[in-house]
Amino acid sequence: MVGKLGAMIDLARHLTRVSQRHILNADEIAAIRALPDEVRIFPPRSTVIREGEVIDRSTLLLSGFMCRAKQLPNGKRHMAELHVSGDFIDLHSYTLKRLDHDIETLNSCQLAFVPHHRLQAMFEAFPRLARIYWFHTSLDAANHRHWVTSIAQAPALERIATLFCEMALRLEIVGLTREGSFDFPLTQTDLGDCLGLTPVHVNRILKTLRGRELAVFRNGRVDILDQAGLRDLAQFDPAYLYLEPEPL
Repeated sequence: MVGKLGAMIDLARHLTRVSQRHILNADEIAAIRALPDEVRIFPPRSTVIREGEVIDRSTLLLSGFMCRAKQLPNGKRHMAELHVSGDFIDLHSYTLKRLDHDIETLNSCQLAFVPHHRLQAMFEAFPRLARIYWFHTSLDAANHRHWVTSIAQAPALERIATLFCEMALRLEIVGLTREGSFDFPLTQTDLGDCLGLTPVHVNRILKTLRGRELAVFRNGRVDILDQAGLRDLAQFDPAYLYLEPEPL
């Protein structure tokens, strides 16, 4: 049975994301809805979890944008991954119990916290859900491999074009795009931290995309003007996002 708190929390985007690949039955949906024990709102640019902190719960992003960030010894910062509404941010902490990076908000975020003992109980009661969430941690790893390869090999123009294509697709799944446009509360410095570029280089690339009438990034919003053209420029293949239905 879903408790009072679980009944009040809107997990629609998370369930939509999971259901993109896996068909859930009513009992599985009820078990997922019963997971959170606390909901909090964090202001923009907050550190929710710090590197090395011992943790006994995982974080589910109900609304907003977050990132995994690594502070380097030379003072520079790298955003290792971006997260959107519906994502489980640190499901891997269920086994690791501490993280080797920070978890930060990019804008105002509503977060639901899931104690690890509740995850354990759900996985024991619903082994299929254990496999489904194992898939999602594997998906995070696939996404990370893609971006490591992109930063190492792809030209800067392709990197930014690919990021815009990926975010448009991920946000479309959870209903947060409109006619090719979506909120994207990053600065040009943030884009550089994501993609291994200087702010000056990012600014130059954004001007190129705008000049080619492919995409415009302005005031925390992306407008994709030519989706086919942007995908062609990025050589975008969404296979690494594993969006196809679960094999029977």
